[in-house]
Amino acid sequence: MHVFRTELPSGARNDWRTLKSLLPYLREYTVRIGFALLFLVLAKLANVGVPVALKTIVDSLDVSGMEATLVTLPLALLVAYGLLRFSTILFQELRNAIFAKASQQSTRKIALKVFEHLHRLSLRFHLDRQTGGISRDIERGSRSIAQLLSFLVFSIIPTIFEIVVVCAILFYNFHAWFAVVTLATVCVYFVYTYKVTEWRIKFRVEMNQADSTANSTAVDSLINYETVKYFGNEAYEAKRYDNNMLKWEKASIKSQVSLALLNCGQGVIIGTGLTILMIMAANGVVAGAMTLGDFVMVNAFLIQLYIPLNFLGTIFREVKHSLTDMDKMFSLLDINAEIKDRPDAKELNSRNPEIRFDEVCFSYDKDRQILFDLDFVIPPGHKIAIVGSSGSGKSTIARLLYRFFDVTSGSISIDGQDLRDLSLRSLRSAIGIVPQDTVLFNETIGYNIRYGRPDATQDEVQTAAHLAHLDQFIESLPSKYDTIVGERGLKLSGGEKQRIAIARTVLKNPPILILDEATSQLDSKSEKAIQTALNEISENRTSLVIAHRLSTVIDSDQILVLDHGHIVERGTHSQLLAEHGRYAHMWQLQQETRNASGTEPLPVEKTADGLS
Repeated sequence: MHVFRTELPSGARNDWRTLKSLLPYLREYTVRIGFALLFLVLAKLANVGVPVALKTIVDSLDVSGMEATLVTLPLALLVAYGLLRFSTILFQELRNAIFAKASQQSTRKIALKVFEHLHRLSLRFHLDRQTGGISRDIERGSRSIAQLLSFLVFSIIPTIFEIVVVCAILFYNFHAWFAVVTLATVCVYFVYTYKVTEWRIKFRVEMNQADSTANSTAVDSLINYETVKYFGNEAYEAKRYDNNMLKWEKASIKSQVSLALLNCGQGVIIGTGLTILMIMAANGVVAGAMTLGDFVMVNAFLIQLYIPLNFLGTIFREVKHSLTDMDKMFSLLDINAEIKDRPDAKELNSRNPEIRFDEVCFSYDKDRQILFDLDFVIPPGHKIAIVGSSGSGKSTIARLLYRFFDVTSGSISIDGQDLRDLSLRSLRSAIGIVPQDTVLFNETIGYNIRYGRPDATQDEVQTAAHLAHLDQFIESLPSKYDTIVGERGLKLSGGEKQRIAIARTVLKNPPILILDEATSQLDSKSEKAIQTALNEISENRTSLVIAHRLSTVIDSDQILVLDHGHIVERGTHSQLLAEHGRYAHMWQLQQETRNASGTEPLPVEKTADGLS
């Protein structure tokens, strides 16, 4: 077993860098965003005009010091007041409609980019990942993009614009102190909110971490449902999950308590500023420097301003939370792909390739080398088998050929071209693999077979199933090819899953085949049938067979015996038996096992000298 640690980048990212990462996705929507901002300005101007219209209406209806007969209904002003109210709503909705496409498409494109990047990352990263935690990071991050854009464009920017306009009106129409007090209140409010929110953000980070860990634990436990049941560890799994949720609970409580402190402070600041301004306005009316309409206008301005300002505190918190969630998602994009195409990568077009391993050494980490100076060639259309005990490095060879990893030293080439000089797409499209542990999508049998070539016709899918000796089993099912296999294929037996893996590899029709313990999950009868099919599809293909059961490799053109990363023997089945070495010993042990289990032993082929 090989253990890796792939850490997410730490530290370097900050809010401005996160915002900068977002900007390239918005550039193509510059015109749309421009119109949204225009409607935003119009909506706020209409909103600011409402208190002005209200002041004029109140002054025109004020009968103090006038004859009652001189008072008339200000119908035009009332209509204008109504139109301003309607215009505010109209321009807000137009802004929302115009901006929706920019917001939602940006969210989709970023989520897609992260998803594609995760698929480009090396096997080393994916062996160490926690799927539940990463999926939650993507979910929260993509959701936060739309929220952040909405907060910035629909809340923060318009509120700041409105504050500037209101302060200008107060400064122009009344004493400068009205604008000073309003601006001072807003500034104190912003500073207080920023400081407290910065202090609170660590609780959000703790909540997110605990939430991702708890989700990973839950997903891992449910995927391994049968193992949990085998060992009766339901209570143990529940305790693991509860321990992670307890961490989330503690962080959540801290977050809520600190939120109460933040809200109380904001209320004190707004209440104090509002009280001071109303006292100043009332004194102005009493002194005759302001009309009753002026008093109503100042009051309307402040209420109209402080209601969104109070909400702005919540918005600011949510912006910080959104940036935190986006930072986690964008950090995934900061992880460099270990295996990637060179700038001048070539295409592999061979249909009858030769594979060469030249002095190949490999280690997953510097402290433990897995392969040592491997030298062998698989001629075009030939089948080479690799056998050996568990942990000898057999599957590692397949991973290197598929370029899940790069060799530590030496080289692997196809038709004289180093794998590292080939494009990953062309290399991997040329290789079909039947893995030892077949994992299926939680989809239909037909979908899982067609995954080998998504554009295949139904007839081609059925032909592949027939070659994999899977058609009779499928026809026995009520839903046939539309049968759902369950998560990771848990509704099927090991042998049935492996036949599906063989069928989709047949459908892919690659020039190179890797069979990694391809019949390990089959009984003896099924093994013979599948082996016949594998021999048929391997014909005229360059094939690498990795096997533990030696009965599956006796017809190979050459067999390599691997021991602790070294090739200790090589030759045909007959030649290796004649050497009476490690391979012959392994063959004898497996024959004895078959005899002990009542299985008919396989015939021992004769060597060129007639010796068995």
